[in-house]
Amino acid sequence: MELRPVPFDHPDALRLIAEVQAFYRERYGDEDTTPLDPSEFAAPRGFFLVGYVDGSAVASGGWRARDAGEDPELRDGDAELKRMYVSAEHRGRGYARAVLAELERTAAAAGRVRTVLETGTKQPEALALYAREGYEPMPNFGIYRCEPDSRCFAKPLRVTSMR
Repeated sequence: MELRPVPFDHPDALRLIAEVQAFYRERYGDEDTTPLDPSEFAAPRGFFLVGYVDGSAVASGGWRARDAGEDPELRDGDAELKRMYVSAEHRGRGYARAVLAELERTAAAAGRVRTVLETGTKQPEALALYAREGYEPMPNFGIYRCEPDSRCFAKPLRVTSMR
């Protein structure tokens, strides 16, 4: 899989975001309604990527800078992961792990010190991935803080410099 940085509103990103929203509707009965602005995923305070296999967009993910004061559970230097997704026919090949590793690498290179994310109990695949990759539970944040199915996780990053 080839990972390419793209704008959040790139046509391939928008198609994958629509797929993940449909996935959320199937699992939870509604889309993720977290307020997002495409500009939040632009450098230097954000990043978005699409993964391609044989020229087809099959995976996506991004991060946006978050800091203390935006939410009681967030800290200065956080990078919130959003829209992590792999198309159904491409799952089980390590693509989600590759997307996650690149998001962590780029967030650290941008000076972010911790990744944070929100997922849910109806996504056991995501829960297993994040546990395997060293994410630990944190208090819920954001618009789903009081949702019983919401689970939030964090992982410290090793800060590096952009190449």
